[in-house]
Amino acid sequence: MSSYLRVLRHKDFRYLFLGQSASAVGDQVVIVALALYVTQRTGSATDLGLVLAAQTVSLVALLLFGGVWADRLPRHRIMVVADVIRAALHGLLAVLIFAGGASVAEMVVIEALFGGARAFFQPAYTGLMPQISPEDQIQDARALTEVSNNLAILLGPALGTALVLGLGAGEAFALDAATFGFSALMLLRVRPRPRGYVVAPAPLLHELRVGWREVRSRAWVWVTILVFAGAVLCVYAQWYALAPLISRDLYGSVGVFGVLESVAGAGAVCGALVAMAWRPARPLVTGLLLILAWPVQDIVFSLGAPLAAVIVCAFATGFGWSLMGVFWETALARQIPAHALSRVSSYDWMGSLALLPIGFVIAGPLASAFGARTVLGVGSAVGLVMLALALLPRSTRQLGQTPSAQQFFDDVGVEAGGEAEVAHVDPLVRVVHERNRV
Repeated sequence: MSSYLRVLRHKDFRYLFLGQSASAVGDQVVIVALALYVTQRTGSATDLGLVLAAQTVSLVALLLFGGVWADRLPRHRIMVVADVIRAALHGLLAVLIFAGGASVAEMVVIEALFGGARAFFQPAYTGLMPQISPEDQIQDARALTEVSNNLAILLGPALGTALVLGLGAGEAFALDAATFGFSALMLLRVRPRPRGYVVAPAPLLHELRVGWREVRSRAWVWVTILVFAGAVLCVYAQWYALAPLISRDLYGSVGVFGVLESVAGAGAVCGALVAMAWRPARPLVTGLLLILAWPVQDIVFSLGAPLAAVIVCAFATGFGWSLMGVFWETALARQIPAHALSRVSSYDWMGSLALLPIGFVIAGPLASAFGARTVLGVGSAVGLVMLALALLPRSTRQLGQTPSAQQFFDDVGVEAGGEAEVAHVDPLVRVVHERNRV
């Protein structure tokens, strides 16, 4: 509780936290609302896949551009515009449903535009968080946000189901639009502190190259992104495409899949609570070891292990995912120069999601050829090996809690080794800066 109260004292973080907590619930409501509405209207899994793919493809395609603009402009202003656009899009979808129903083509267009807006919001959000939290409370802020997000995962689907089946899909999308409007209002009150030195805007391709250079120069960043891209393809996509079918065949009910997802959500909430107080000396190594429970769960599930054992693994999976997420985002905030943080985040998001559509597409044909249990089990074994490989870089194993040298200079407003003006800096800092520059 002391960690909660400490970070919640900062009003700018409170505004962001309240807005994003509401928006997270709306996001989870919409995931269920889209699935139920398309299924009720057309009964076609292909139609639902088209709607979901439209959002994912536009998100991945525009993430790098969103990262560039988030490093150029005030990040909270970009987020306000993105929230307003998303509120308008899902408000329009609600109106179409109220007026008699939205066609699949209309939903594809709306969700593609929605994904594009999210591509600008997400990198800006990653860069904004350290600007509204003191440096020593960044992990507290990340952990509290993770608690909120995971509670939304537990509550949102139930609320979405109740809205769609009890009132209608239009009400569910109207609620989501309202949460984006509330988030925009909260963001308008945010006044982020300056962090890092100001870099003059450059041509778009140059700024993309600068962002890539920041990723490429850190093995712990690019190796982790690459490994998770493969794990998402082999483990994540196969789980969500095949686990419901395996659940029905092995455990007698597709509802077992829902139970495992709920247990994982509970584990994630517990993980986020632990992250409020736990400061391991090697956070990235700790997170990578904990997240090995994820492919292990899928392997145990595919082998038809007793349900109690699978439930334990599901809890461990959610727990590990949550802590890994907090440790990873905190490491990026502490180790990446502030002026490039959003671009690095955009490469992270794009790399993690790039192969997801392919995974969804190949899951069905592979299951038809080799069997769903075999595909999930083999894919998860490959994912387990890939995640273990993320521990190979020395920089991953040595990464600690201390901010990088560059981030230290960012905090005082100068560039390490550069020619920035340092007359206003503490004399000790100026000595260190001059030594580093020479």
